Amino acid sequence: MAERRGDRGRPADDERTDGGPDVTTLALLTTALLFGGMVLYSFGFAAFLFTALPAETAGATIRRAFPHFYLFVIGAAALAAALLWPQDRTGALLLAAVAATTVPTREALMPAINRATDTGARTRFKWLHGLSVAITLAHIGAAGYVLARFLPASGA
Repeated sequence: MAERRGDRGRPADDERTDGGPDVTTLALLTTALLFGGMVLYSFGFAAFLFTALPAETAGATIRRAFPHFYLFVIGAAALAAALLWPQDRTGALLLAAVAATTVPTREALMPAINRATDTGARTRFKWLHGLSVAITLAHIGAAGYVLARFLPASGA
C-alpha cells in the first residue's frame, strides 16, 4: 500500500456526517498521549521524585509506579497502532513494536532490575537500568517519529 502523506485520506469537513473526530484524529491524539506520557514520566516524574524525596523513598515509589507506567505504554501504543493501521501501516507497525517490546520490559527486565537492587548487585543494576533507559528512549523516539508522520510532506 502506498503511503499517503498530508491529509492521510481524511474526509473533507463537508463529507463528515457524524460530527465526531475521525479515526486519524483519534490516532494522532492517542499517539500524542503516548509520547507525552512517556516524556513526562521519564523526564518529569522520575526526576522530580529523586529531587523531592529521600533516595530510598523515591526508589520505592518509582518501583511501585513502573508497572502502571508500562501498562499505560502497552495500552496506548497498541490502541494508537490499531487506530493508525488503515492510514499508515509503517507508523502502526512502529507503535505495535513499542507495545510488544514493552511486555518483556515489564515482565522480565523490571523484575531483574528490582532483584539487582534488592541484592546489592550494583554493576548488574547499572547495566540493566541502562538497558531500560535505552528501551524507553527508543520508544519515545519511535512515538515522536510517528507523530512527525502526521505532518504534511514538505513542499506539499
